[in-house]
Amino acid sequence: MALSMEEQRILAQIESHLAHDDPKLAARLAALPRLRRRRRIRTVAVAVSVPVLVAVLIAVVA
Repeated sequence: MALSMEEQRILAQIESHLAHDDPKLAARLAALPRLRRRRRIRTVAVAVSVPVLVAVLIAVVA
């Protein structure tokens, strides 16, 4: 659901006030999407590598 022009203006105003009032919090909030992406990449890497390692170990032992 898209925001109306008025809602977008209000949101931009809130973001601007937050950045002015608490720059550290604003920076942390801005970093969240990047942190979520890193966590997701790490989870996928583990989910893929563990079965591969198990398969290699089984092949070596057999």
